[in-house]
Amino acid sequence: MRAKGPKPLVAIPCDAKQIDTHVFHAVGEKYIDAVRDFCHCTPLLVPATQRPLDLDEILSWADGLFFTGAVSNVEPRHYDGAPPRDDVLLDPQRDSITLPLLRAAIKTGLPTLCICRGFQELNVVMGGTLHQHVQEVEGRFDHREPKGEPNEVMYAPAHSVRLTEGGLLHKIVGAEEIEVNSLHQQGIDRLGDGLVVEAQAEDGTIEAVSLPSAAGFLLGVQWHPEWQPDRSPAYRAILEAFAQAVKTNDGKPSIKRDFQSGLD
Repeated sequence: MRAKGPKPLVAIPCDAKQIDTHVFHAVGEKYIDAVRDFCHCTPLLVPATQRPLDLDEILSWADGLFFTGAVSNVEPRHYDGAPPRDDVLLDPQRDSITLPLLRAAIKTGLPTLCICRGFQELNVVMGGTLHQHVQEVEGRFDHREPKGEPNEVMYAPAHSVRLTEGGLLHKIVGAEEIEVNSLHQQGIDRLGDGLVVEAQAEDGTIEAVSLPSAAGFLLGVQWHPEWQPDRSPAYRAILEAFAQAVKTNDGKPSIKRDFQSGLD
């Protein structure tokens, strides 16, 4: 009997976090669980080293890319923004891997899902800018999570978003409006070149984007569909659409596939 092929490999770039006197590379477990349990892919973490890894090597084995949320902000210098406030957490090591890796993924058509900070990184990569403090923009809601509350409260549905009729997300979710969680301070100011709005909050905040000109699947959402997707058909549909794109991405050679073919 022919053995089953390996599961697709999804690369997840890490955050660089200092604990005591050492730097650790970390990804929230909820993202890893979402890739493994709902996308049915094998998650592999990409460290955010000070000297970034070879992008071609990552692209040679990855079948998809998953850009996560984080407590840090994209450095404003990447979009000619004003210097950040002293209390804003940055992660330049993450920026040094995620931004060029995202550019490369767009060029190659590698299926890509961008969540929260990843959504903001996508806009920056496409030449857009960010509000560093959305809650201070006139007419906008406070999109930050309630600090000090348990996860069930922080990740509970916070507001609705209206999906663009006929857009990629509308087709994936099959609804005109959905309820989403909200745990962000940064947000899109000027939309990046080529990006189209897939969803907006009632206050006008852009909540999801896609890139129709991309060679492969590319979707960015400001909320967190990786949080308990078994409780939200919309969240689960997003992960399943990404997974389907990853599994049908046969347009490039892969170390994993070459290794498997040698065993057949």
